[in-house]
Amino acid sequence: MRRKMTASILSVVLAGTMIAGCSSGSQGGSANRIDTAIANASPVADSSGFTYTGTAPITSEGGTLTILAQESNYSFVDIGNAPIVLKVFEEAGVTPNWQLYPYDTYASVAEPVITSGNTTADIIKIPDSDPNQVYIKSGIFVPLDEYFDYMPNFIQWLKDNPVEKAELTAEDGHIYYVPGTNVADDYQPCLMYNQVWLDKAGMKAPDNLDDFVTLLRYFRDNDMNGNGDASDEIPMSIMKEFLPYMFGPAFGLDLVSGFQADDEGNVTYAYADSENYKKYLEFVNSLYSEGLLEADFESLDRDMVIDRISQDLTGVAFDFSWAMSMMYSNVLPYYDGTAATAFVGAAPLSGEHTGFYVGRNSLAGMFGVSTSSSQIELACKFLDYAMSDHCQEYYQWGIEGESYVVNADGSRAYTEQGNDNDWLQSFGINPAFVLPAAQSVEATDILVAPWHAESNRQLRRYIRDPWPDIYSTTKESDTINLYMGDIQATVDSYAIAFIKGDKNLTTDFDQYISELEALHLDEVTEVKQAQHDRYMSALS
Repeated sequence: MRRKMTASILSVVLAGTMIAGCSSGSQGGSANRIDTAIANASPVADSSGFTYTGTAPITSEGGTLTILAQESNYSFVDIGNAPIVLKVFEEAGVTPNWQLYPYDTYASVAEPVITSGNTTADIIKIPDSDPNQVYIKSGIFVPLDEYFDYMPNFIQWLKDNPVEKAELTAEDGHIYYVPGTNVADDYQPCLMYNQVWLDKAGMKAPDNLDDFVTLLRYFRDNDMNGNGDASDEIPMSIMKEFLPYMFGPAFGLDLVSGFQADDEGNVTYAYADSENYKKYLEFVNSLYSEGLLEADFESLDRDMVIDRISQDLTGVAFDFSWAMSMMYSNVLPYYDGTAATAFVGAAPLSGEHTGFYVGRNSLAGMFGVSTSSSQIELACKFLDYAMSDHCQEYYQWGIEGESYVVNADGSRAYTEQGNDNDWLQSFGINPAFVLPAAQSVEATDILVAPWHAESNRQLRRYIRDPWPDIYSTTKESDTINLYMGDIQATVDSYAIAFIKGDKNLTTDFDQYISELEALHLDEVTEVKQAQHDRYMSALS
């Protein structure tokens, strides 16, 4: 695919950037550090004489590893005690001591704990991908390539994934994180419509903003759930973080990535587009003013959306495609397993611009080993084992005989329990919150309803690549670290105020733009332009 082709070329540019930033001045030394570490790695015995070769157990002495990570996004799931997760630790021969923080607030809660060093964790899940190398430069994490003797699975993965290897290699030539991976084009966030409500309204899923508003008004004003009360319908239930995904593209904006480049390669910040972003805000504000967007949208979470759907109160949702049959359709009181009674994915909305959905970069769920750990080698071995192909089978399928069975022809099928999403989540499927898990399209296709898998295949055509993963140089990261936090906070606060009408788009929007400019947005944009220029130079 284009993403992989361009990323392969980009890896050359990334390598060049890392060479330029090497303080030693030795191009060969910086560029080849990882390859040399891989080539020279060989299994070594620990203090007890045990040699780990990539399979369980990882030690003959046992032990406990403290892990700072994230709770599940399902409130009813105890991810630290999920059977799949415990299976990995049991086989490894070590015991987990969890320091888990809430899913929704993980970034804000975990970041100060990590940066302050106020944790005893051996292994830490970083809140983001550390694009500006904040944690790396703070000396918080061990350079894993110095412990490759204990990481045969990771070495093989790096050999098999040269693009991701380049993306993981920091400016100083080291690799600090073991990642999980996303599917990039499949099962991405999308619009979903209650098909029963659509049929009752005699309408099709709209593909433009005008028809979408007409549909919402119909849902609002009619007794769609047939309970005799035409006033309890909620036209759509959308979490605030999905509004940019849902409506930005219709205004020519990739608000998911934030920074974007036009056809001439000129980089701009979508949230500072004085024409199109203002139109976006005007549109979302009009939805709010008409009661088409819930009054409490800013506090809406997934559990609340699911509750509304389970009571047949809403007709439109937007979420990761996974939710389509696994969280939304299956709670409808009349869902019978068919698309005719489900929440079904549909094309993006277009306005003055053609709509699209924003995909994801493949790297996700980064885990590092703390430099303050007293058992770095054990932590490295566990991370290595946890990201092995053997463990990925657990993450994607679960445990044979419990969540899935193998058919006579060698194919797999989920058990009756495995087809129950709540049970499967509690079982620990795809435990990316606590372990470096890789997503699988194949496993997902089999797990979801057949109509859902087909919907995913149809929606692929609308996926657009996000802003690429590019590590910043030291100078670039200094600029971004200095200014981007305040810029993002300003964007977030003004967006809510404009949508709810607490600030007036006619009188206050220019002030918003002025505040962004005063926060040195131009300097951050220059950094992003330089990064994009490097990217485009590679493509040519």
